[in-house]
Amino acid sequence: MRNILYILFFMVTAVNGQTKMNSAESASLKAKVKAHATTINTLLSDFTQYKHLDFLSNDIVTSGKMAFKSPNTVKWEYTTPFKYSVLFKNETLFINDEGKKSNVNIGSNKMFKQLNSLIINSIKGDMFDENEFDIAYFKNEENNEVHFSPKDKKFSKYIKKFNIIFNEEGHVVELKMIEPSEDYTRIVFNNRSVNIPLSDAIFAE
Repeated sequence: MRNILYILFFMVTAVNGQTKMNSAESASLKAKVKAHATTINTLLSDFTQYKHLDFLSNDIVTSGKMAFKSPNTVKWEYTTPFKYSVLFKNETLFINDEGKKSNVNIGSNKMFKQLNSLIINSIKGDMFDENEFDIAYFKNEENNEVHFSPKDKKFSKYIKKFNIIFNEEGHVVELKMIEPSEDYTRIVFNNRSVNIPLSDAIFAE
């Protein structure tokens, strides 16, 4: 019986080489990330996105550039294998599908506003709101990973959990959004530049 309990405990506390952080470790990571997030005025990064759908044998892989400008402007520009961009700006979502443009007013839509806020906060890494999320902290030899499960029942119908991986400096290197169906979108960031001048043309509608 003791061996069985030990195995169960190991399965809970060590998944894929991860172990749960203690309270001091989680508090230290939270402070580091929040301090870093407050310094971010602009952010430019390449990204690779993996869309996992259960009925497909392989993930759908796309890549492009992400640009952020404080306080709440974000552009995701997909360049491979197709050209497509979405821009969150002034409470409007602007879509450019290979030259075909459209927009959606998200100012009056609580769900879109919440999603936009979560996207911005996840990019910066600052999602540590225990009123909105159940939060679990993990670590391995290389990085730290935090799981954010939305408490809002309406929102959790669309997103079951956000998993964010931070490097030792507290920078976001990977974001994973898991749906209730267990399908997920995983975004890996690289070539990240913080607080560099970004042209207004980047965020043109």
